[in-house]
Amino acid sequence: MFLKKFWNKIVNDRKYKELKYEEEKEKSILLFRKKFEPNINFIHDRIKTKNVLNFLHSGHAADIINVLPTIKKLSETHKCNLYINLNKPIKFYYKHPAGKFYLNKKIYLMLEPLLKRQEYLNEIAIYNNQNIDINFDLLRELPLNLLFDNVTYASVITGVQLDLTTPFISADNYNEHKDKIVIQRTFRYRNQFISYKFLNDFNNLLFVGTIEEFNDLKREIKNLIFYDCKNFLDMANIVNSSKFVLANSSITFPIAEGLQVPRLLESSPDFPAAQPHGKNAYNFYFQSHFEEKFNILNELNLK
Repeated sequence: MFLKKFWNKIVNDRKYKELKYEEEKEKSILLFRKKFEPNINFIHDRIKTKNVLNFLHSGHAADIINVLPTIKKLSETHKCNLYINLNKPIKFYYKHPAGKFYLNKKIYLMLEPLLKRQEYLNEIAIYNNQNIDINFDLLRELPLNLLFDNVTYASVITGVQLDLTTPFISADNYNEHKDKIVIQRTFRYRNQFISYKFLNDFNNLLFVGTIEEFNDLKREIKNLIFYDCKNFLDMANIVNSSKFVLANSSITFPIAEGLQVPRLLESSPDFPAAQPHGKNAYNFYFQSHFEEKFNILNELNLK
């Protein structure tokens, strides 16, 4: 095969590319059959035969939010326990709040109250060698391109079909924030083609990310106000109470998705995996669309 590829690369570039494509597909099939298909079949069997399912996740806080609709669906027929693995090293993540890990103890303690608020989760705990039926970390290893809808990642390995137009998160309301436009903009997954400066015309903007993220965006939006969330349940309550949410691919946006509040996603040209679903949910890539969709949500009168 090597000599055939080498010869075709010299005399027939098209044939070389076809051979290379076929070879890569064969490698992918062999890898899947040997390493991953047994895991998929194991998960399928557990869902079919067990009444209690133990889930494991070692990823980012937002990724954990994104598996909740799958767990909620499975909770209709199973008792569901979610275990969170801390301090799994990450190769690189620009200005990641958890530093060199996907999730550290500090971020877990921020996330835990929100998870415990969800009645379909029977138990929430830090992973300590519990028996696991469905390991969501498998998603990062599969020979799949992850540039698709990230809230459906968990359904890929479980086979669960989701209705993403219905809420999968419960939260409370803060009446004093009902007219606020809630914003989060992380350093990663930004859209380099747009500007937030037009928001200087608004006086009801509330930022719920980190203080570093706030200070960075404050340079564009002078009237931006910082809200220091006690934890992610507090953030969810703020989101649930707001007029609408504007965020990039961060924990705030999947929380807004889970609550099905009006929301606007700053889509990342480099990693467009997050997608809006349901009513009053929009995304944008370019400035004119940003301002148009922002104005549509700003003119809503749902409260």
